[in-house]
Amino acid sequence: MAESGITIINERVKRESGFVEALTLELQKIIVGQKYLLERLLVGLLANGHILIEGVPGLAKTTAVKTLSATIQTKFQRIQFTPDMLPADLIGTLIYDQKTGNFRIKKGPIFANIILADEINRAPAKVQSALLEAMQERQVTIGEETLKLDEPFLVLATQNPIEQEGTYPLPEAQVDRFMLKIKVDYPSKEEELKILKRMSYTRTQFDVKQIVTPQDIIRARSVVDEIYMDEKIERYIVDIVEATRNPQDYKLAQLKTLIQYGASPRATINLAIASKAYAFLQGRGYVTPQDIKSIGFDVLRHRIIGSYEAEAEEKKSEDIIKIIFDTVEVP
Repeated sequence: MAESGITIINERVKRESGFVEALTLELQKIIVGQKYLLERLLVGLLANGHILIEGVPGLAKTTAVKTLSATIQTKFQRIQFTPDMLPADLIGTLIYDQKTGNFRIKKGPIFANIILADEINRAPAKVQSALLEAMQERQVTIGEETLKLDEPFLVLATQNPIEQEGTYPLPEAQVDRFMLKIKVDYPSKEEELKILKRMSYTRTQFDVKQIVTPQDIIRARSVVDEIYMDEKIERYIVDIVEATRNPQDYKLAQLKTLIQYGASPRATINLAIASKAYAFLQGRGYVTPQDIKSIGFDVLRHRIIGSYEAEAEEKKSEDIIKIIFDTVEVP
C-alpha cells in the first residue's frame, strides 16, 4: 500500500479511537491494575470476538466485565451458570398461551448485547452446547423459529481453573469459538495495597459513566477492518498456525510429540482480526509482527491441545507457543 494510503488509515484510527482513553479511565475507577485484562476486553469488543477469562475466584473477572458493560449504552445480562441449569434457562422456551390456544416464545437472558457467562464451566454439556449457535451464528432457534440476536453481541465468559471442584471441561468445539482466552493472575503487592485502600469499606460505590454507544463500536470495527496488513505479515500468521500442526517443517521437530492437535483455520482468521484490533488500540493503521506476538498467546493458548508427552514433561500450551514464536522467522 502507498504511504499516503497508510497515512489516511492512521488518521482515521486516531479519530475513531478517541473513546478508548476515556473508556480506559472509567474502567480504572473501579479496576486497579489488570492492564492486560482490560486491554484484551477492548480487543474482543473491537474485533467482534467472544472472550474466555480464566482465573481463581476474587481476581475481579466479573467486576471487570460488569464495569465494561456499564460504560457502553447497551443491554447487559449476567447469567450465573450452575450444575442444575437447563438450556431453556439460557435461550428461552415455548410457553402455551391458554387464551389463544397457541404456543408463544418466551425469550431467555441470551437476548442482550453483552452477556456475562459467569463460571461457565460449572454448567453441564447440554447448556454449553446451547451457547454454540448463539456465539457462532449470532442467532437462537426456539422450536421451529430462528431469532436473530442484536448487534453488538458479545459473550464474555469467566471460568475457574478446571482443577477446582465442581467444574466441567468445556467442549473443544465451544472453546474454539472464543477468539481469546485470557489468564488472570494475582495483582502485584503495590496493586493489592491500592485495592485495599480503595475497597476496604462496608459501602463502596463508584459511578461509572456511559462513554460509548453501539454506533461508536460498529464505526470503530469498520476502521479495524481497514487496518493495513502486509502480505508478509499474513504469511507470518499462516506460518505460526501451520507450525502448530506441522512443527517439523519449521525446524521444530521436538514439538511433534508434544502437540496432539494444532490450531484450526479459525485461529488464523482470529489472529489476523485480533492483531488489527490490537494495532487500533495502539493508534496505528497497520499491523506489525510485534502485534501478532502480543496477542498471539491469547488467540492460541486454548487451541493447541497438548499430548500425554507434554503433560508428562509439564509443558503447557503457553510453553509450546513461546517456542514457536521464538523459532518461526519474523518478516
